[in-house]
Amino acid sequence: MSLGDHNRRDLFWSDTAMRVRARFWFEALLAALTSSVFVLTIVSRNWIEAVFAIDPDRSSGSFEWTLVGLLFVASGVLVMLARAEWQRPRSPAN
Repeated sequence: MSLGDHNRRDLFWSDTAMRVRARFWFEALLAALTSSVFVLTIVSRNWIEAVFAIDPDRSSGSFEWTLVGLLFVASGVLVMLARAEWQRPRSPAN
């Protein structure tokens, strides 16, 4: 890659990032957050009891598996929304 290619790529990304709406960043941030909590819940199902000092399902694990399912769906929806927002036609920068 030549220096000129590197500069064009940087200009594309900075220009694109400046022209996407705040809605994209909000959806992308929420998608990252829900995905992180999804992975955390898969890896350590007792984190809810440890952090909040509550046991909503009396140690049966049903609450955690319900949460895993909801987070999986929420993450997928948020990723699709952020992707649609990223691909949305942009007006030229003024």
